[in-house]
Amino acid sequence: MKRIFSYTITAQDSDQRIYDFLRHHGYSRHIRTWLKQHPGSVRLNGREALFYFPLKTGDLLEITLEEEQPSENIIPVCLPLHIIYEDEDLMVIDKPADMPVHPSIGNYENTLANAVAWYFQQQNIPFVFRCINRLDRDTTGLLILAKNMLSGAILSDQMKKREIHRIYLAITEGKTDPAGTINRPIGRVDQSLILRQVDPDKGDPACTHYLQKCWHPKTFYPATLSVPQDGLSLVQLQLETGRTHQIRVHMTFLGHPLIGDTLYNPETALLARQALHSYRLAFTHPVTGVPLEFTSSLPADMAEFFPEYHA
Repeated sequence: MKRIFSYTITAQDSDQRIYDFLRHHGYSRHIRTWLKQHPGSVRLNGREALFYFPLKTGDLLEITLEEEQPSENIIPVCLPLHIIYEDEDLMVIDKPADMPVHPSIGNYENTLANAVAWYFQQQNIPFVFRCINRLDRDTTGLLILAKNMLSGAILSDQMKKREIHRIYLAITEGKTDPAGTINRPIGRVDQSLILRQVDPDKGDPACTHYLQKCWHPKTFYPATLSVPQDGLSLVQLQLETGRTHQIRVHMTFLGHPLIGDTLYNPETALLARQALHSYRLAFTHPVTGVPLEFTSSLPADMAEFFPEYHA
């Protein structure tokens, strides 16, 4: 994929070197090294330029990023791909359940990466897969893909600085408090590669804010459903950190595990997956600086439990 970035130098940026300009505009060390290794990728007023060249007001600086080889070991496969938004620098995808994000052992041709590889193969465009906010296999909803090195570097930096705001919807057992904050460290369960737990001694800081949106008593649902005695809550959650399984672990710790979450709530039988949906993403466009916000309605399997709710 090829992307050309053009900058008209203002008085504010005048008298600095190209190297410093790029560093201040989000070009990571990796990208700067790549530019050095690819002659012609940096041009000043139409001519090839080196990093030490000074910039003057009115100069035109052009940066070309081109990746000719797609991501290795990702097989293009025709799979459902719901694109919410796309431009030259990024995509926002609404991921379905039962779709891993990346290929792994036993999941070589059923992932979001396979679907995206197919999408770009049909356009004869080599594409490097860069997923910014990852979701578990059975978590539905919104995630961001970067389409070039620069957008990937800037969006990844936004994630580290917690500037990408993520809101989730989950269905939990029982009646939660109207609102609250769970500020408990999360760490790996001993001898497990997957399970996490609240671990005050060895865990990493983790903070989750929640807000109850709806609650239904057990009597709201058909008697054939094994709904807990205290009913079900639809909860909105906002993350300050991004620990593995953070929402699932925190809500289980609170005594309100997610329905369908057989990993942390093994007795659940209400849903074929954990009832967790990436509902809202808000962030600043990595290149234009324009604020962006996207939402995704509850998927059908979760909406059945709260049919009156419209986010």
